[in-house]
Amino acid sequence: MARAMLEYTKTVLKKVSFSRDLFCKELEKALKRLLPYEVDELTIWLRQYTHNKPELYSCLALIKK
Repeated sequence: MARAMLEYTKTVLKKVSFSRDLFCKELEKALKRLLPYEVDELTIWLRQYTHNKPELYSCLALIKK
């Protein structure tokens, strides 16, 4: 189940990546829902996914690391 939630979160984030505000909002919800090790995995994925999307960089500040 936990793995499914992480994959679902990635799918949602991809779908809302056209809007920085929506992306940040969904990321906030995901950070509350996911387990700590899933947040670590999501962080790695986010750094790769946003590499060519500078408009989404500000949302990465939501991750406490």
